[in-house]
Amino acid sequence: MSEKQLKEAFVSNLSGTSINEISLGLSIAPLCILCRGLMFICLYQKSGDILRSWKYYFVLDFVLLVLPQVLSCTILSDYLHLVPICVATLCFLLFHTIYRGRISYKNKSLLNIYKAFLNAKLENRTVPAVTYLRVFINVLTAVSILAVDFPVFPRRYAKTETYGTGVMDIGVGCFIFANAIVSPEARSQGEMTSKSYRVKKQLMSVWPLVFLGFGRLLSVKAIEYHEHLSEYGIHWNFFFTLAIVRVLSSVLFTLIPPQKIWIVAATIIAIYQLILEMTNLKRFVLHGSDGKDTRAGFLNANREGIFSAIGYVAIYMVGIQVGLYIQKKRMSVKEWIAPIYMLAIISFLFFIGGTMFQTYVEPISRRMANLPFCMWIVGQCMAWLCLILLCDLVLDFARYLTPGSIVSRTWNIYNSPSSPKKNVTTLRDSKRDINICLINAINRNQLLFFLQSNIMTGIVNMLIDTINSNNLFSLIILVTYMFVNCLIAYLLHINNITIKWW
Repeated sequence: MSEKQLKEAFVSNLSGTSINEISLGLSIAPLCILCRGLMFICLYQKSGDILRSWKYYFVLDFVLLVLPQVLSCTILSDYLHLVPICVATLCFLLFHTIYRGRISYKNKSLLNIYKAFLNAKLENRTVPAVTYLRVFINVLTAVSILAVDFPVFPRRYAKTETYGTGVMDIGVGCFIFANAIVSPEARSQGEMTSKSYRVKKQLMSVWPLVFLGFGRLLSVKAIEYHEHLSEYGIHWNFFFTLAIVRVLSSVLFTLIPPQKIWIVAATIIAIYQLILEMTNLKRFVLHGSDGKDTRAGFLNANREGIFSAIGYVAIYMVGIQVGLYIQKKRMSVKEWIAPIYMLAIISFLFFIGGTMFQTYVEPISRRMANLPFCMWIVGQCMAWLCLILLCDLVLDFARYLTPGSIVSRTWNIYNSPSSPKKNVTTLRDSKRDINICLINAINRNQLLFFLQSNIMTGIVNMLIDTINSNNLFSLIILVTYMFVNCLIAYLLHINNITIKWW
């Protein structure tokens, strides 16, 4: 077999892992966000407001936010349950240190302080948890697309062939969901722009995706890069899927009121599942028109990418509904408790419903983006967002105990005990706040971060025999690759550079 065939075989015919293990792995990111914030607050309590070099903050962010993601899906994958336990324990110790060292509310109990905190005012132009979600989807994708080519990355985490749940199976679905939350439709609350104008704007905004789709297609074919054909097909790729989904969803959004989006999404995926069960469509998607996996003709060649777009449209529309709900203006901590409960309950119902459909209809299939797959993706994203929101509020509580502390990409807190009108954190040194945060850096140029990750993945694969690399060498390459990726994003950010060509 050629090297290309060996690499294709290395990532093919896999059956995945359990949903519980995937959920456990995803819980690490929110805990790392919390741990990072608590560490900043502890440093402030100990040393005060001391400005340090950007290199210090970058390395600290990389070690606390990115390195655990690399380790948890490589050398620590067999001990995955210990990772969130260890991070959560560290968070508890840091919080305990902050609580003991508090200046305000010195003689009040934790419960009384919490009751006062519920009435504190929160303000930000965006919801920090949504940014965290989008950034970490990008980070985990960047880690996985290269790590999957090394033996140190467990085969159960790679994309499944037909049915099953691998860590990499959630990638596209989570991207679709996260894009929907911040889509023009989800941010249109109170805006006077017409729906037809938003469709035209969406059409204009997707042309870079189409361009990138053709760019990826031509480059992959030109260098004969290894491909997993059952993912999208011969010519199709992620960029085409995202472009089609955004346009179709915008068109549908012009025909239905915002309150009915979830009904339309449920109808679309239910009808799609019925067609899969009652016609030959399922056989066609899995085995081609002749039942022998033919790739003759455009539809046969790209059947997975084309038909899975139906499921992704449903995911996108549910994401719009969640975005409309999450981005409602809420002024106090107390007002954010209800959304956390709501997300937790709905995600639980999606997991239960998905389990029932897996049992009585068919298993999860990323390849078809069937009903169980869509329910899993939506439930997983909502549970993840819920946990991020919860960790964010815990972090804000720690900041409430320590007036004057700054943690980038969190809420601005008003009505603190030290300032009856405005907390000092909302007034001081906004330049420092923007320059020290790796999350802000990646968020600023998310598409560039994704593109450079793909390019660097291709370069590494051309230069290194990945499938025969030992664990230590693989880990060094992965950490170096992510370090360079993050450093590029960080340098652009601290120099106030945004790469956007449309």
